[in-house]
Amino acid sequence: MGLPFRDLVHPDELPWERLAHRRIAVDGYNAVYQFLATIRQADGLPFSDPNGHATSHLIGVFYRTTALLGEGVEPVWVFDGKPSDLKAGTIRSRLLAKEKAEAAWKEAVAAGDLETARRKAAQTSRFSRGMVEEVRGLLDALGVPSIQAPSEGEAQAAVLAARGQVWAAGSEDYDSLLFGAPRLVRGLAARAKGRGAPAAQVIDRAELLRQLGLDGEELLLVGLLVGTDFNEGATGYGPKKALKLAQRHLGWAETLRVAGLDAAAVEPVAELFRHPVVDAVTIPPFRPVDEAAVERLLVEQHGFSPDRVRSAIGRARRRPPAGVPGAPVAGRQTMLDAFEGGGSG
Repeated sequence: MGLPFRDLVHPDELPWERLAHRRIAVDGYNAVYQFLATIRQADGLPFSDPNGHATSHLIGVFYRTTALLGEGVEPVWVFDGKPSDLKAGTIRSRLLAKEKAEAAWKEAVAAGDLETARRKAAQTSRFSRGMVEEVRGLLDALGVPSIQAPSEGEAQAAVLAARGQVWAAGSEDYDSLLFGAPRLVRGLAARAKGRGAPAAQVIDRAELLRQLGLDGEELLLVGLLVGTDFNEGATGYGPKKALKLAQRHLGWAETLRVAGLDAAAVEPVAELFRHPVVDAVTIPPFRPVDEAAVERLLVEQHGFSPDRVRSAIGRARRRPPAGVPGAPVAGRQTMLDAFEGGGSG
């Protein structure tokens, strides 16, 4: 679910040209679940190829990646590995929620309520290991690096940013800030509407801490009080109440005591954020697009439109020439083209 920090965070909005020549570690599971939830047919079913194989994940990754490349952004996709044992409760809750949503979807379809059916279907999304392999194969054909994290992909992305290997972590969730990412980029799928339109939201962690009047440990306390994927949080504490308590600067143990949290039970979760399980990796280089390999996967295997695939590849190849990261790119349209709806690709 991610941390509910929306009311606490005031991000900067940047046009695409300000992200040109920036390298961003994309939280792959977060992004693909977004695609699986939103790229669906009217009755809520995911798009599929002529053989009934789901393609929503491929549609989303292909069009987002080629659009980012066309804007000069360098996405490094990072995928989850084995989840922490501390996440077992969250995983069970999510599975139960999916089962309930699937039952509600069937009822809505039977009743002809397509609006409810589509909303409930979005909550049933599952990203299988086979889908991960397909996506990574597609990225490889596009010449885009992908990384398999040992555990949480969001943590690996945050550490890559903290070590200066990428400029920022990219995710719709705020957890990267607790993992220590110096910058978080949200809205990479934003459908910008014209020259100069905001393309994405950028949150600078140091500036956020300054605005909130907290240090890194106190921000972590806010997350623990509200509840993360690894703990339930303190009873009666939402983001604003948790922030007010942290701003009293009572110290770690006293803050937990006031909130009614068991310090011993919370400490393993705090350590997971302070010292996440990640690998020391060297990011593979970006390579030219292998158009033949992309067409084999998307057109031959999954029935995508050849013209649309070639058009998107052409857009990726029109990336701006190398320059100063974040410097304006003269004469470029700062628009992220959304995936070309209709059909399976």
